[in-house]
Amino acid sequence: MNITTIVLINGLWISALSWELWVQHYTDKGYRVIAADWPGREGEIEQLRGDPSNFASLGLADVVDYYEQLIRELETPPIIIGHSFGGLVTQILLDRGWGAAGVAVAPASIKGVRRLPLSSLKIALSALGNPFNKRETTSLSPKQFHETFANTLTEAQSRSAFTRYAFPGPNRVLLQTILANFTRHAATTVNARNDTRAPLLLVAGGKDRFAPPSLVKANFDLYRESKAETDYKEFPDQANFTFLQQTKIADYVLGWALYRSNGSKLTAVPNKTDAWSVQLSA
Repeated sequence: MNITTIVLINGLWISALSWELWVQHYTDKGYRVIAADWPGREGEIEQLRGDPSNFASLGLADVVDYYEQLIRELETPPIIIGHSFGGLVTQILLDRGWGAAGVAVAPASIKGVRRLPLSSLKIALSALGNPFNKRETTSLSPKQFHETFANTLTEAQSRSAFTRYAFPGPNRVLLQTILANFTRHAATTVNARNDTRAPLLLVAGGKDRFAPPSLVKANFDLYRESKAETDYKEFPDQANFTFLQQTKIADYVLGWALYRSNGSKLTAVPNKTDAWSVQLSA
C-alpha cells in the first residue's frame, strides 16, 4: 500500500524547523512527511544566519523549481501544504500540475491581487531595507516578528519562537512579490482559470497582520472562474505564526486535502461542526 506523502513548504523569514509540530503529528499518524527548507538554507540555523550567501540571490522560480524537482522524484502525487510565501509556492506548483491537493496557509498572494493592505506593504518595505539590492537577505527584528507574525503570543513566547525559527529571507523573492502587478512576466503568475489543477484550500487567520483575511479572500476570488475546486477557510483566532502551533489545524487541512484529492484513501469526512474527522488514514 502506498503511504500518502505530505510536502510542507515554509515561508520567507522562517525555517523549515517551524513545521516540527506538524511533522511529528503527521508522522505519528503514519504519513511520510517532507519538510525541506529552501535551496541553500540547509544546515544549522545559527551558521546560516551568520552567512546567508548560499541563498542570498534566490528568486521565486528557483524556490518553486527546487520543490518541483523534489516532488518529481516521488512515486505518487503528494499533498502540498505551504505557509506564508510557501503558500504562494504551493499555488504555483498546483498550477504546474503537481500535487494531489494543495493547502496555502496565510499565503503571500499570486499576481492579480491588487488591494495589498497597507499593513502588509509597510511590513514588507520595512523588512526589505535597501530595495535596490536584490542580492542580499534581510531578517525581521524580534519586534517585527512579534508585532506582525506572532502578535497573539506574549513577548516572551514570541522571542522564543523568533530565536528558534526566524531566518533571513532573500530580497529578490520579496521584491518579486511586491512588484508582481507591475511586472509583465511576474514570477508569482498563476493561471487562476486553470480547470485541471488539483484542489486548493486557502486558509486565513482572523488576527493575521501580514496576510489578513481580506488579502486571502482577494486571492481566493481570482479562482472563481476556474472549474477546479477551490475552498476558503478562516480561523478567527489565529495569527500568521500561530497556525504552526496548532495540531487541530493540521488535522483540518489534511482532512480537507484527503477528502478533496482524487485517488486517496478517504476516511476523513466533514462533520456538523465544520471540522474534520481526525481518523485520517495514510
